[in-house]
This record gives sequence, C-alpha cells and structure tokens, in this order.
Amino acid sequence: MRFAYAGIDMFAGVFDTLLAAGWQPLKLFTRPCDGIVDFNDQVILQARRQKLPIQISRLSRMDIAALADRGCECLVVAGYPWLVTGWEGLLPYAFNIHPSPLPEGRGPYPLMRALLEDRREWGVTAHALADSFDTGPILAQHRFPVSPADNHDSLLARCQIGAARLAAAIAADLPGSWRNAKPQGSGSYWKRTTDAERVLEWNKGVAHVLSTIRAFGSLETIAYLDGSMVHVSAATGWIEEHGLPTGRIVHRYQRQLTVTASDGFLILARWSPISLHDAANLGR
Repeated sequence: MRFAYAGIDMFAGVFDTLLAAGWQPLKLFTRPCDGIVDFNDQVILQARRQKLPIQISRLSRMDIAALADRGCECLVVAGYPWLVTGWEGLLPYAFNIHPSPLPEGRGPYPLMRALLEDRREWGVTAHALADSFDTGPILAQHRFPVSPADNHDSLLARCQIGAARLAAAIAADLPGSWRNAKPQGSGSYWKRTTDAERVLEWNKGVAHVLSTIRAFGSLETIAYLDGSMVHVSAATGWIEEHGLPTGRIVHRYQRQLTVTASDGFLILARWSPISLHDAANLGR
C-alpha cells in the first residue's frame, strides 16, 4: 500500500507500524514543533531513513493531487493540527488517528479534559477523514479503563500503544476496515484546555488540586504561592482540619513545599519557578 503520512512524534508508532507492515511511504507532512511539548524529530528521522520528501507547511489539495499522480493509495493523519479535505476522488483512502473514544472527545487534544472530568474509560480511534474534525466513519477503535492512578502521561502512552495496534489491524486489511466502517452519529466536541484550567485552586480542597495536577502531568499546572507563580507537575496530599489560610507554604524540605488547601495539605514534589517551555527557551 503506497501512503503518505501527516503527523508528529505523538503517534510516530503508527508511522513505524505501517512501515513494518510493508506499506510503501511516499512523503511526510509534518508541522512546526516547539521541541518541548510537541516533537517531530522521530518522524523526520524515519522519513530521512526512507529518503522521503518532507513538507512542514500545511498540506493542500494541490499536494493531494500530486500524491495521486505518484500513485498514492492512502493518506494517514495523526497528530496533525490542520483539517485535511479534498482527498475524495483523488485518493482511495484517507484516515486519521484521534486520541479519544469517538464520537466523544472530538477536538484538538482531549486527554486533559478526560481526566478533569474523571472519565473511567478512554480510547483511541481510527476514522475516515471528513469535512469537519474527527467526524468520519470509524474504521477501528481501542478502548481501555482509566484508573485513579492514571495521569496525562500514562493516558497518552496508552493511547499511543493503542494507536499502533489500530494501525497494525488496518494495515492487515484496509479495504475491509473501510468497507465495514461505522458512521459516528452525534457526539461531543471539546475545546482545548485553557491556562485558567491549569491553575491550582487551594480553596477547592486537596482532591480538586490533585485532580488538576493529574490531568496535566508533565505539561505542568500553575500555582500561586506568596505572590509568585510556580509550575507544578507532581504532588501528593492528605485531608486534615486546620485553621490556616489556604495557599500558604507551611513546610519546606529540600525541594518539596507543603502548602495548605481548604481541607488539608499538599506536598509539591516537582515544581519550578520557570515553566518547562521557558526553561527550554533559556537554554537555546
């Protein structure tokens, strides 16, 4: 199967899986990445190994027509921010990998909201490309339970592993998957989480603070302490009555800070006055 790939490292395992299945790559479409949260080093390295042309700018209908002229049979999209349309009539197949159990969780990056909403099941879906984001018929889907121990990082890893499994199943019989694809019907569209949702609210209690930190994981939350902003990626806590104001540092040990919440205490285990993004930029 001759194919083009549009994506970044988030789902690089899909690209690798298709190559391992004997699919013939024609071109890589990727996008600018900050090298902090988003990466494309792995897919670019793989493309160079395969001696593929690489395009960073947005994939256009002209690009699709050029792929068709080269005998491309399938366009695979995964971790690509731009809506891809205009492939019908030019390519036999085009599908996207999305990190949600569609039709729930359409949108740019639903993982944090899934944890903020305390979803007990999540998944990853392969669907045909449509004229709006994440709405095409479902080719394959992998669902899994979510436990209280899961956070953003484990949820992403589980989606990545599931995406590679979906790619292997589709590669084995794309025509059959396409033929048996099921329309999604109604669902939900989730907007990208905002910086306001990353702020730790001490007055809402220990459980709420830990839930927020869990949802963002290594992407960091924002905490205001003694008039300063810090960035937090890991914490523990406990419930205990106290008469202290919330958001106050009451104990320090090495790099750990113990902070009051309305109903107990939080230990900020991994935090920094400089965000991951700013720290990386300072090193450049």
